[in-house]
Amino acid sequence: MAGRRARERKARGRRRLIGWSIALAVVIAIGIAVAWALPRVLDRFSGPEDYAGPGTGEVVVQVQSGQNGSDVAATLREQDVIASTEAFVDILVEDPTIQFHPGAYRVQQQMSAQGALDAMQDPANKVELRVTVPEGYTLPQVYERLERDLGIPQADFLQAAGDLTQFDLPADALTIEGWLFPATYTFDDGIDAPTVLQAMIDRQRQALDQAGVAEADRQRVLTFASLVQREARLPDDFGRVARVFQNRLDIGMRLQSDATVAYGTGNFHVVTTTREEREDAENPYNTYVHTGLPVGPIGAPGDVAIQAALAPTEGDWLYFVTVDPNTGETVFSNTLAEHNAAVQRFQQFLRDNPGWGG
Repeated sequence: MAGRRARERKARGRRRLIGWSIALAVVIAIGIAVAWALPRVLDRFSGPEDYAGPGTGEVVVQVQSGQNGSDVAATLREQDVIASTEAFVDILVEDPTIQFHPGAYRVQQQMSAQGALDAMQDPANKVELRVTVPEGYTLPQVYERLERDLGIPQADFLQAAGDLTQFDLPADALTIEGWLFPATYTFDDGIDAPTVLQAMIDRQRQALDQAGVAEADRQRVLTFASLVQREARLPDDFGRVARVFQNRLDIGMRLQSDATVAYGTGNFHVVTTTREEREDAENPYNTYVHTGLPVGPIGAPGDVAIQAALAPTEGDWLYFVTVDPNTGETVFSNTLAEHNAAVQRFQQFLRDNPGWGG
């Protein structure tokens, strides 16, 4: 009897042990399930991953033409500006009017999605390159200025300018000289040489359109205006210089412009020329030996020079000389005797200022 009760107690103990083991296994299984599911549940209710701070450091993000909000979000995530594309896209879904404009934008890394969006919409964060090309600059001078301010090598501009067909210039244009309008330009970071040149040529076309220059006359007008731009010093003299050149053209008299001779020699910065240079018939720009306008522009004319070439000031002058280059004082003469007297004043200036103008 005692033996049977002992066996029953052992059986009950084994059943309790099995029960506890099963219960423990269930608890462990539930714990594993909760551990796996809880983060996903929390994620579902807490939203996509997002940085909390305003960001640190700095990075430039490029938005390409044609990209949509998802593309921009992917770029921001790649550069660690935002923690997830979902957080950024969710904001865009709520406001479908948000647009992105091509260009480069300076933002911080590890920003909140809203902060990154605000930064991308702020024009102050857009990275832009600015360059000013003065009136009268020749192609080498323009390329040097573009390289300095845009960071594009001069060789890139030389290569791009070698293919005139891409710019749709007149058939009589030998180069793009004269077609790069002198002005201040703003470009997006990452711009290339052909695009810069096209923008400047388009701006010159706009100036010619506004001046009413016909397509067939554009190369001639730019050539004429470039002479006026290089020779005139004061605003009131542009029309007078144009009149001298026009009067000479009307009677078949050579223009005798030192600026054209200098351009043909490649010495764009000089004011005076030598007798040997003025007698060089192999220089196609030498208006001392070749009658009429030179073979092309000798620099970049601006609006004032273009207007002067189209409507010269009324007068009978055939000569002019700048007698004081420091002040720009220029004497216009009807006769050679008057002109020679003015030239003597200029020569006296050179004696008083040795080394000037070379």
